[in-house]
Amino acid sequence: MMEILGSLGDGILLSLQPLNLALILIGVTLGLFIGAMPGLGSVNGVAILLPITFLVPPGSAIIFLAAIYYGAMYGGAISSITLGIPGASTAVATTFDGRPLAMQGRARIALVTAAIASFIGGTIANFLFTGFAPLLASVALSFGPPEIFALMLLAFATFVGLGGDDIPKTIFSICIGLVFASVGFDQISGEPRLIFGGITGFLHGINFLVLAIGVYGLGEMLWTIDSTRGKITTTEAKMTVKGTVDDAKEGLRRGWKGTAIGSFLGFFVGILPAAGATPGSLMAYGVAKLVSKNPDEFGKGHPGGVAAPEAANNSASTGSMLPMLTLGIPGSPTTAILLGGMVIWGLTPGPRLFTDQPEFVWGLIGSFYVSNVAAVVVNLAFIPMFIAMLRMPFTLLASMIFVLSIVGGYAATRDMHDVWLMLGFGFSAYMLRKLDYPLAPAVLAIVLGPIAEPTLRQSLLLSSGDPAIFFNRPIAGPITVVAIILILLPMFKYMIDKRKKQGTTPDAA
Repeated sequence: MMEILGSLGDGILLSLQPLNLALILIGVTLGLFIGAMPGLGSVNGVAILLPITFLVPPGSAIIFLAAIYYGAMYGGAISSITLGIPGASTAVATTFDGRPLAMQGRARIALVTAAIASFIGGTIANFLFTGFAPLLASVALSFGPPEIFALMLLAFATFVGLGGDDIPKTIFSICIGLVFASVGFDQISGEPRLIFGGITGFLHGINFLVLAIGVYGLGEMLWTIDSTRGKITTTEAKMTVKGTVDDAKEGLRRGWKGTAIGSFLGFFVGILPAAGATPGSLMAYGVAKLVSKNPDEFGKGHPGGVAAPEAANNSASTGSMLPMLTLGIPGSPTTAILLGGMVIWGLTPGPRLFTDQPEFVWGLIGSFYVSNVAAVVVNLAFIPMFIAMLRMPFTLLASMIFVLSIVGGYAATRDMHDVWLMLGFGFSAYMLRKLDYPLAPAVLAIVLGPIAEPTLRQSLLLSSGDPAIFFNRPIAGPITVVAIILILLPMFKYMIDKRKKQGTTPDAA
């Protein structure tokens, strides 16, 4: 342990060198605005700025790109809260409660809670990364298709078993999301499906960010116009130390459970290859709502609904670095680009990286700690500017939302087909909200569907069609059982309530 702490200390000192510290501050600031811009996000930001890193040594380059990644994780919450448009797919769950808080004139508490939860999630993930990297990498490797499918099933089960929403409508919403997730080429057979008579735009599937911007950008704008007639409570762009401390206290008091769940769950999901921060943030939101004493407040402006996904996506971003460094397996699309950069710089990710290039590895790990502190400070400093956007007349704000949504939807795939699709999603989301259908389960399904379907089919191929494979494996079995219990929970509640009513009817007579 002392050896690890000594190496970590050396890494932190390395990251505090003038060049590296300057790159961290520039990286987190750029990442903050890249993450806040709809359609960009950490993947595009790191990819666009990768060529610049050839001007500095490899150690400084990876520190700069990791700082952009950190900043983008923080920045995704900004447009989710202030405009209702997810800056990136990782911040979609933040929209569920962040936007309602802003509509109530409490944008500051949402932004402060997001920043503090992100900082805590990142810090806990850094500790886990530092202390348990080899062990956690081996645990991630033990997750085969049955275990990953069981985890996806558990994520769906948390939404079904919440009890706050109409269960049939929730199941319908999940099914719609799964249908959208199936559009495009079959991952196993390679056959096209659900392309609606051969429309070529559907061949690449439905991009998740296009759906998210349509649902939570345009759909939210239409809903706001209809429900408030443009009369929205504004938030004063006033930032004081006392106000920030008070908001942080309330955010921690009401969101500590979500922060804890997001920090640990997000990190674990992040280290799973091909999972990443988006499923982690959605799963953390669902679990936080499940364990809350007041689950009905979620979706209406609960700080815990902001804390859970923000802690999770920051924790997952650190977690996704672990398989990249220890195994050479990227845990997310962004780390895949970082992996490519390391190869270009002449470094070979894998188990020997810790022994062959200890200065590089510990410099990067040390930069995680410094970048996390820098990101929360920069984020809090810019909050007054973010809140100022909400002081604009709603006619101007709605126009900005519409333009940003169109630009963000086009930037995601550079295909006009997706822009028209996004407009359709926006109108459909508005109609579903009018009919009181929950949108979060559909968003969850379209994220997890491309992971759940192939793992289900691969598992059944491994077992020759025997579903017992999900029950007789030591990790998949308990997860599957818990998921089934959660799915059946609403039925048990209904039966218990019915028996109670039957028991009281004779007395009432």
